[in-house]
Amino acid sequence: MNSFFKNIMLGLWYFISSFIVVSIIIFIFSYIFIKGYTSVNIGFIFDSPKGTPLGMEGGILPAILGSLCLMFLACINSAILGIGTAVYLCLYCSNKRIENFIHLMVSSIAGVPSIVLGLFGYSFLVYFCNFGVSLISGGITLGIMIFPYIEVLTEKSIREVDKNLILSSYALGIDKSYTFIHIILQQCKGEIISGIIMSGGFAIGAAAPVMLTSAVVSAPNPDSLFSPIMALPYHLYILISQGISLEKAYGTALILVIMLVLLNLLAGFLGKRKRG
Repeated sequence: MNSFFKNIMLGLWYFISSFIVVSIIIFIFSYIFIKGYTSVNIGFIFDSPKGTPLGMEGGILPAILGSLCLMFLACINSAILGIGTAVYLCLYCSNKRIENFIHLMVSSIAGVPSIVLGLFGYSFLVYFCNFGVSLISGGITLGIMIFPYIEVLTEKSIREVDKNLILSSYALGIDKSYTFIHIILQQCKGEIISGIIMSGGFAIGAAAPVMLTSAVVSAPNPDSLFSPIMALPYHLYILISQGISLEKAYGTALILVIMLVLLNLLAGFLGKRKRG
């Protein structure tokens, strides 16, 4: 009887928790959609901000392109480091102390607040490296921010590959680099790409690092790594904090949410593909 009662209570707890989470997500998305859909049209998506103050009229195309460029650059930077670190830990590192130390460092980076990473990017990249407020400064900063997630997801994917395949490859005299490229990567490339895309979604919604390293109130469409850009999170912040247009702010938020949903759907699709 006690066991039956515990199962009922646990099942009820699981159901209520899931229901609350799903309800909150649906409410947030619905609220943003209801408030923002009236502002979203072809002109809003494919036009530049206009009006006085700037953003009262026109669209958000430079901000969309700027955010996509930031995401792309951040994903490239972090994927190179993250995949390389994961491969080293899984295939080359035989010292447990070194492995634990690297894991500690990766976890520490993941725990750094985004505003602190933004301050680092501002002081080191913008001023010390003389990159200025630019696309490359923001891309590198966001790359550092999402690096731990790509490393952890890649390492997890590699460790889930059938060990017999790897050992058989070594038994045939095949070196580790060839084994990774032609055997391991073929088994888990979908999950790795999925992790990179999900991390890119995290980067595209980050506001604090972008505010300090790359974004400005007004800029043309991105045309150089060393020029400032507009970005959706910062544009949304300006619209709200300066009281420019709450209606346009909701429209911007809706576009940002739609982009994030599409990225997560793409990542989920790739992640569910069978290995190989």
